[in-house]
Order: sequence, then structure tokens, then C-alpha cells
Amino acid sequence: MPFKASILTLYPDMFPGHLGLALAGRALERGDWGIEAVQIRDFAEDKHRSVDDTPSGGGAGMVLRPDVLARAIDSIADDGRPRLLMSPRGRPLTQERVRQLAAGEGVVIVCGRFEGVDQRVIDARQLEEVSIGDYILSGGEPAALTLLDAVVRILPGVMGNQLSGVHESFEGGLLEHPQYTRPQVFEGREIPEVLTSGNHAAIEKWRHEQAVKLTRERRPDLLPDQPVTK
Repeated sequence: MPFKASILTLYPDMFPGHLGLALAGRALERGDWGIEAVQIRDFAEDKHRSVDDTPSGGGAGMVLRPDVLARAIDSIADDGRPRLLMSPRGRPLTQERVRQLAAGEGVVIVCGRFEGVDQRVIDARQLEEVSIGDYILSGGEPAALTLLDAVVRILPGVMGNQLSGVHESFEGGLLEHPQYTRPQVFEGREIPEVLTSGNHAAIEKWRHEQAVKLTRERRPDLLPDQPVTK
């Protein structure tokens, strides 16, 4: 069964967004994966189609109502797919989690808005809160697209060269090594000689050393057991 993403959102027109283009878009057309956007507002029951209310205890902003959101979630078959809530307070998204999601049958993603989502629906529907970084977005939709981008690109058949998904940042726990291509000399800077040597063992050794060096310099947190050098 192809990977399927169900997105609960107040802005369904934001999907599939850029995922309808290039390799992901062609894979979508082929049916290698699927996406549906569910309008949360369709599950409001008052004449104003209200989906939010003021926060209990006071404070600025509005909060998504649990009853409306629960009905929206329940409209999607409970088929075992993970239920995710894009949230800045969630666990950081990692490449390992991306691979886990890509190995499954799909995801259900709730896109928050306003000041957040009532905690009771998070608990009652067992939503896994996921963050894509330590910053605040206008809503969960851009975060959902980012998560799906990371997942869809490694689904079988999506990328033209499956090795492209192996030699990349984070796949081996390291940042990616520097990349070069023609011309041989650019503004006085040459391609490192080892890369044109034809010695594949030496090339792999160089790439690994460069990946470790970059990771130590820029993301030492990825190398907790390694000495940090400048």
C-alpha cells in the first residue's frame, strides 16, 4: 500500500504545495504516495463554524477547541498510522524518525494554529508532538510540509538515484562532506586532487574526514563522544 498522508488543517489549499512539483510531484502523480487535506472547520457545529475559543485562565490569543478537532481526527480511519501534531514544544524531528515514518504506511498530521491545541485532545487522541526547530511559525502547515518533504523523498522510487539518500547530512550521524563539480578551477579555487584521483578508497576516506571535521565545527552536539576541536 502506498504511503498516505492525511493533513488536518484550516488551510487545505496549502497542500500539496511544493510537494506537487519535481520528483515528489511526479511520484504523487504515479501514485507512489498520496495526500489528503481535511478542513478542520468542516467539523464545527455552530452557525459560525467556530474552531477556537479563548484560553482558560486568561491570556492572549485563541486555542483550537478539542471537540471540533477530535471530530476531525475521528473522521480519518484509525488504521495505525502515527498521529502527529506539529508543535514547537514537540520532540525535534530527526533523520532517524523520518526513516521510521517512511517505513510505515503513512501519517496523520494535525496542523495547529493560534496559541495552540487544547491539551485534552492531544492526550485523548494520543498525538505525538513534533518540532522542526526552535522557532515559531504562523501555523503547523509549513512544518508539516517540511516533515513530509523529508519523508517522501526517501520513499522507494521517488528519487532517481537511491544513493542520493545515503550520502547526505545526518544519514550517518554526520553533516555531509563538501561537494564539487566542474569546472576544475573556479576563481582560482581547484577541486581537491583526491576527488579526481580515481582512488575510491581514498575518496571515501577524505569524505568521511571532512564530514567529521565539519560536524565538530558546526554541530558538536552530534558527536557527544568525540573531542570538540577548533
